[in-house]
Amino acid sequence: MCGIVGIIAKDQVNQQIYDSLLLLQHRGQDSTGIATMDGSVFHLHKSNGQVREAYRTRDMRSLKGNIGLGHVRYATRGAAHREEEAQPFYVNAPYGIILVHNGNLTNTRELEKELFNVDRRHTNSSSDTEMLLNVLATELQSQIYSKELDPEYIFRAISSVHKRVRGSYAAIALIAGHGVIAFRDPFGIRPLVLGKREVLPNKIEWMVASESLVLENNDYEIVRDVEPGEAIFISIEGQYYSKQCAEKPQLFPCSFEYVYLARPDSVMNGISVYEARLRMGDYLAETIKKYISMGDIDVVMPIPDSSRPAAMQVARQLGIEYREGFFKNRYIGRTFIMPGQSKRKKSVRQKLNAMGTEFKGKNVLIVDDSVVRGTTSKEIVQMARLAGANKVTFTSAAPPVRYPHVYGINMPSRKELIAHNKTIPEIAETLLIDNMVYQEVDDLKSSIINQTNISDLDLCCFTGEYVTGSVSQEYLDWVEKEYLS
Repeated sequence: MCGIVGIIAKDQVNQQIYDSLLLLQHRGQDSTGIATMDGSVFHLHKSNGQVREAYRTRDMRSLKGNIGLGHVRYATRGAAHREEEAQPFYVNAPYGIILVHNGNLTNTRELEKELFNVDRRHTNSSSDTEMLLNVLATELQSQIYSKELDPEYIFRAISSVHKRVRGSYAAIALIAGHGVIAFRDPFGIRPLVLGKREVLPNKIEWMVASESLVLENNDYEIVRDVEPGEAIFISIEGQYYSKQCAEKPQLFPCSFEYVYLARPDSVMNGISVYEARLRMGDYLAETIKKYISMGDIDVVMPIPDSSRPAAMQVARQLGIEYREGFFKNRYIGRTFIMPGQSKRKKSVRQKLNAMGTEFKGKNVLIVDDSVVRGTTSKEIVQMARLAGANKVTFTSAAPPVRYPHVYGINMPSRKELIAHNKTIPEIAETLLIDNMVYQEVDDLKSSIINQTNISDLDLCCFTGEYVTGSVSQEYLDWVEKEYLS
C-alpha cells in the first residue's frame, strides 16, 4: 500500500505535491519522495519518515518545475527503513524516466533474471518498483524509431509491460522533456483517479492520484478512474492522450481499500468509501442478529476511526445505543502499518485510551474494520475489561483474514494471521473475548459493489483466490520464507 500523485500544471508544482502527499499520508509512513521536471531537468528529494518530517524549506526550493510526482511508502517489498528503497526511482535511458508505483509485482524472480541476462539492466535495490521502471524503460527503448517520442510508442511499450509484468500496479512516470505517463494493471487492483482544472482559456492542468480526495482538495474536477490496463500520456504542453493497452482488461478492485486503506471521503472506481462502510455495518448487523442475543449487548462502540461508519449502522440496525468509549491519540501512526508485532502491541496503548465510565458494568459490542494479526484486537479487549466491561463481544466489518495478500498489503505470512486455520470460536478463545462475529464474504462484496457495474473484487486475503491467476502455492511459500528470514 502506497500513495502516489502526479501533476502537470501551469506554475510550480512542488507545494501542490507536498499538500497532496499530506492527504495521502494514511497510505504510507515509512518514506516519501517528490520529483519535479523543469524542461528536461529532474529535481528529486526523498527521505525516510512522514511527509512533515522529510522536507525542509531548502528541499522544497530545489524542487523546481511545473510537472512532478510524489509518493508515500508503506513497505511491502524491500527494506522498510533503507532510504535507497524510497521512491521515486530514476533510470537515465531512454530520455530519462522517473517512476512511482503503488502495488506489488508477483513475478519479480523471473523479471530479475530477464533484466540482467536479456535486457542487460541492473537494479540497485530489492524494490519491485525499480524492476517495473526498468521493464518500462526497456520496452520504451525498443519502440523508439525516431528522435520524436510519439504517444503511440508509449502505448506500445505499456502493452509490452502488461505482457511481461504480473501482479498489481498503479504507476505514474515522468519522461524528461516530454511529459507524464499514468497506467494501471489489467485487473485494476490498485486505484488511480484522473482530474483536471481549467486555469486559463484552453489551458488545462492535470492531476492523477491514488484517491479522489486529493483531486477535490486541490480544486480539480474528477474526470474518471484510469481504466484497468489503460495508459494515459499528457505531454509537456498539456496535450492529453489515452489508450487501452491490455488485451483482456478486467476490473477487480482491492476490497481492502474499502474496508480499511482508503480515506472515507474518497470515491474510487465509482464507489464511495464512506457509503460502502455504512453498508458493511448494515450487513454486519444482520449477521450479529443470527448469533448474538440482543440482551447480551448494552452499547455498540467503534475502534476509531475507520470502523466508525460501520459501527454507527450496526447500532442503528440493532436499536442499541451507540457510544464512543475509545479515544484516539491522533499523533500516533496507524497500527496496521507498524512493522513488527512488538511495535504494534506497544503502539495500541499509546494510540487508544478506554474511558472507564463508558465501560463499567456494561456488555459491550466492539466494532472494528478488520482483524488481521489479532495483536491490536487482543490489547483492545484487555483495555475494555480493565475499564470495567462486563462482557465483550468483538465484531469485524470484514471477513476473517485467512490467506496472504500479495497485491500491495503487508500480509505475507500465514503464521501471523490469527484466522489462518482457526475456527471463529478458536479465534474468540485466543483473543479472550466472550463472542466473536465476522462479516460474511458475500455480504462484504455486496456492500462494496452495490448498484455498480462492477462484477467482482479482489478478495484474496479472505478467500485465497488470486485474481491474476499467477499466484501459486510455491510462490506463497517463497514470499513467506523471504518475509520471515
